Amino acid sequence: MPVVVNTTSDKTRHRILDAAEDVFALKGYHDAPVEEIGRVTSLSKGGIYFHFPSKEDLFFAVLDRLARRLESRVNRATAIAPTHLAGAEAAIEAVVNALAGKRKLARLLLLQGYSMGNSFQQTRARIFNRFAGMIERQLNLAVENGELPPVDCKVAARIWLGAISEILIHWLYSEGPSPEDTLPALLKMFVNSLTPAQARQSGDG
Repeated sequence: MPVVVNTTSDKTRHRILDAAEDVFALKGYHDAPVEEIGRVTSLSKGGIYFHFPSKEDLFFAVLDRLARRLESRVNRATAIAPTHLAGAEAAIEAVVNALAGKRKLARLLLLQGYSMGNSFQQTRARIFNRFAGMIERQLNLAVENGELPPVDCKVAARIWLGAISEILIHWLYSEGPSPEDTLPALLKMFVNSLTPAQARQSGDG
């Protein structure tokens, strides 16, 4: 028996998510009224809650969609990288460029939900775990292929991602240097931290 896909319902969900993404990014979680999302989508509050049981569920659905989009960008970037080490760098670059190009969305993912307490922190941790895992896989493959000496790739991936998060937060809070401007020096530091000095000197020669 063929599976019936409710395309109308799917399209409505996407409309709600598009509107919620804009409203949450602009106003933050607590100051974003569901009624405003309803005005943008021409849906009643009840209509929105039919698809998303609560404002919190809607917010986390927005974050999950954002994470999935970033993951797709990372996968495309790593797929065409010439080496696995370059793939790890490409993963970082893809995330930074995506968030740097959408300041409001970066604020949404990195900052906006902290006032929600543990539920946001746990969701954010799961998202960052996914990205750390993608970087870790590339680094593990780089070790297996002899591109890197044996290193703790799990710790390295966490350090890389933590540094990127700090760069982004500094940019969001203080109008500091753009992440794109900081990225080349940061990637060089990352690679140098994993590569023995002798190998770096040999490569420079």
